[in-house]
Amino acid sequence: MPVVPPTPEELAELGARYGFHFSEADLKSFTGLVEANLAAHNAVERLYARSAPTAPHRDFSWPGDNPLGAWYVRTRIPPTGDGPLAGREVAVKDNIAVAGVPMMNGSRAVEGFVPRRDATVVSRVLAAGGTIAGKAVCEDLCYSGSSFTSASGPVRNPWDPTRQTGGSSSGNAALLAAGEVDFAIGGDQGGSVRIPAAFCGVVGHKPTHGLVPYTGAFPIETTIDHLGPMTRTVRDAALLLAVLAGDDGYDPRQFRTPGPQDYLAAVEQDIRGLRVGVLTEGFGLPVSEPGVDDAVRAAVDRLAAAGAVVSEVSVPWHRDGFDVWTVIGTDGTARQMIDGNGYGMNVSGRYDPELVVHFAQGRRAHGDAMSDMLKTVILTGAHAAERYDMRHYAMARELAWELRAAYDAALTEVDVLVLPTVPYVAKPLPGPDASHEEKMANALAMVGNTAPFDASGHPAISVPAALVDGLPTGLMIAGRRFDDATVLRVAAAYEREVGGFPAPR
Repeated sequence: MPVVPPTPEELAELGARYGFHFSEADLKSFTGLVEANLAAHNAVERLYARSAPTAPHRDFSWPGDNPLGAWYVRTRIPPTGDGPLAGREVAVKDNIAVAGVPMMNGSRAVEGFVPRRDATVVSRVLAAGGTIAGKAVCEDLCYSGSSFTSASGPVRNPWDPTRQTGGSSSGNAALLAAGEVDFAIGGDQGGSVRIPAAFCGVVGHKPTHGLVPYTGAFPIETTIDHLGPMTRTVRDAALLLAVLAGDDGYDPRQFRTPGPQDYLAAVEQDIRGLRVGVLTEGFGLPVSEPGVDDAVRAAVDRLAAAGAVVSEVSVPWHRDGFDVWTVIGTDGTARQMIDGNGYGMNVSGRYDPELVVHFAQGRRAHGDAMSDMLKTVILTGAHAAERYDMRHYAMARELAWELRAAYDAALTEVDVLVLPTVPYVAKPLPGPDASHEEKMANALAMVGNTAPFDASGHPAISVPAALVDGLPTGLMIAGRRFDDATVLRVAAAYEREVGGFPAPR
């Protein structure tokens, strides 16, 4: 549609935001100058229309039998090639574009959008022989560690349907634990792969930041956006990571990303002599349940029995990492995902103009439907950014280098760090009359151990540690940046030592 130039009155209002004080003569001149400049915007509209993609026709259906609330939409997209995923079915988190299939991203603001292009990870799965089985429900714009904020309704834990699955990759974890799919692709900005993996007793790997291309997934904040595999076994996680990893030439998060490692070979190796550091600050959090801490320490004993050299390691920055992440995740999210309509600006990557417009209009129309978590994040970030001129975001991004350096220093003394993924087992889903404060605590209280590794970019995997009061809990293993192979190697050795992971009955 043609770009409408501003009236002199609109231009005066715009100028006032930037401290411009125009005379009537100034306004007349600048109105003409701006109108002339906007001719380029009209040209871009015409040029883009010549090459804009068209969504392919793909059959899909709304789920009928969906007792866990985990499916958003069902489909069956056959592979485009033959490879290591042949005969395997994959669920895709509903923040990831599957062309021709509806995408909601857990939000009324996105509902009704149909992508025109597959995300890179979807194309890679299909080329490797995998079949896309459908889109899994995720939390409202993927911003919750629990599983009650999606506009489609809560996602229930297969171990106990009255409890949360964790989020924001909530549907993925429920479908895997229930045995409905072989693999899932999740997203992780504050723990959203690892938290539901821990609560549902499956495997969730957050790769090193930039290892897996984020192209075609709905962004939250570029510096903490990750996509990664969720599976029932560590070997499957390594197999899927091998398919997903590697530079796609489009994602700015992949700046100076080294090539993938041989993840499948790594999981076959033993861990005799590997140095495992038990991260002191990951235990005894204010919200920690003693049974969870005990289960994870018992899991560490199994690593020692498998030949690892275990020692206690202190990284005081770990406890500060949550505050660093929080500022990035509020101020950065408010500016990029909300004000920037998902994609923001100033990065050389693939954009989705149709999604940008759909979301911009949707968030204005459906703002009241957003979760309490999102509203709090947006209000916090917008206030801090506007009142304090983005200074805290700039500080937090600088401190993220110090957080990374602290983990890096510890990882010169040991090969991996281990700690509880989540400090407690899955809690009951909040009731309809829960207060704003109760909903916030339910959606955020579990991220203290997971979120710092999103801010630092280190790889981290969650594997089932044990059952505590009949519910799963997770052992998290974190490693050096781009040494995801060693993280998977330790996780696989633990899986062998315990004889595999249990499933809900």
